[in-house]
Amino acid sequence: MGSTTSSKHEGFTAEERAAMKEHAQELKKSARRASAEEKAAEAVRDVLAKIAAMQDSDRVMAERVHEIITTNVPTLAPRLWYGMPAYARDGKLICFFQPAEKFKARYATLGFSDEAKLDEGSMWPASYALTEVTDEVAARIVELVKRALG
Repeated sequence: MGSTTSSKHEGFTAEERAAMKEHAQELKKSARRASAEEKAAEAVRDVLAKIAAMQDSDRVMAERVHEIITTNVPTLAPRLWYGMPAYARDGKLICFFQPAEKFKARYATLGFSDEAKLDEGSMWPASYALTEVTDEVAARIVELVKRALG
């Protein structure tokens, strides 16, 4: 009566649990802030502090991605999302930078939420691997983020 294959569900990884805890703390912190301007200013400080705490190549890429997005798409508001730098419009997440170190991946990623208007037929990329942010990559990031806004 048993299954011929054995699968063992081990639950969330330590990295996933840590990201969920960070997200809960972000929500609590945001709820305590008073004005919209105060929330926005503190959100930017939180993002910059998170980026500054990253390790070498992740930090360099995150700094560049942050500068690219905030300079070229100023309508997006920086904020943290599961402990990662993210960018939202009207409170809705559009994109985020996931450092390689966060989930012990071999590369960082620039990910997009389902709010991003990147649709191409029945299937399209919603995440892009980053190993370096060259001028060509920067131009592609600007193009993708602007397109994501519709």
